[in-house]
Amino acid sequence: MAKRLFVLAALLTLGLAPSAYAQKVEVSGIFGWTLSDGVTGQATLAGDGNLYDTIDVKDSASWGFSVGVNATEQFEVGFLYGQQMSTLAIEGTQVRDIGDLKINTYHPYITYNAGDSSMTVRPYFMIGLGATNYGSVAFTTAQGNARETASETQFSTTWGAGVKMFPSPNVGIRFGAQWTPTYIKTDAAGYWCDPYWGCYVVGDAQYSNQFQFNGGIVFRF
Repeated sequence: MAKRLFVLAALLTLGLAPSAYAQKVEVSGIFGWTLSDGVTGQATLAGDGNLYDTIDVKDSASWGFSVGVNATEQFEVGFLYGQQMSTLAIEGTQVRDIGDLKINTYHPYITYNAGDSSMTVRPYFMIGLGATNYGSVAFTTAQGNARETASETQFSTTWGAGVKMFPSPNVGIRFGAQWTPTYIKTDAAGYWCDPYWGCYVVGDAQYSNQFQFNGGIVFRF
């Protein structure tokens, strides 16, 4: 999945960069703090005697980078990678940390940079389509047995806004916020009946959300 996304980002970058201005590349290093949530499910009795109905992802530090090409004076296309260094937890009649969890995000993106390239301050808005990978988690059961969860990759989008400031033509700083909802599962929410189509099951989609507040440094070539 990640390899296909890298290829897609490269094709977008090459395909939308025909002009001389389009050869201007922006590379950003990004650091921040991410607020995360998990999903709920049917309550399960665990080996420690507690009922658990929520799998949660804890808030933590995060980092990433982006590589983009300015296809026009305002539009930038590229690839955004992020990693959150979190903890997987379960909640119910008790809260229990399971183990360290790395969440990796891969998103080809399009950004609209307001104004023109000569401006010192440029607000931006971005959207990306890609995937989120939840890494494997090593843990010990209530009986003392070593276990490890499987890695899982799911479709996700990312939406962001912020501001870039360039005190010099080639080096700047950026501050922004980013929301990444990741599809996890769909639960049956009941039945909907229609006189023409009949009755069918209605689904309730659940997403795990990441809300990141970030800053970083930008290099322009």
